[in-house]
Amino acid sequence: MNFKRNAMPAKYDRLPDDGVVRVFRERRRASSVTVVTGVALPDLERIGTELKRRCATGGTTKNGMVELQGNHRDAVIAFFEREGRRVKRAGG
Repeated sequence: MNFKRNAMPAKYDRLPDDGVVRVFRERRRASSVTVVTGVALPDLERIGTELKRRCATGGTTKNGMVELQGNHRDAVIAFFEREGRRVKRAGG
């Protein structure tokens, strides 16, 4: 099996790089995951840690995305709005 490590999955390749933070929910098996994209790489680790603390949940920061366990879209959107960033709720 030949695959690239640390490469973004194909479904995220089409996301625009326009400075807008996008927050959406994914279903994985029987649980939800909140995914945040569009955050600049220098800020990614800091923001991932802060979001995990504010939402009181686990998660990871990898491949240019922040993934939080559970559905925390509203809290994440409120966090970015307080920081003065442009943010959109993506997906359904």
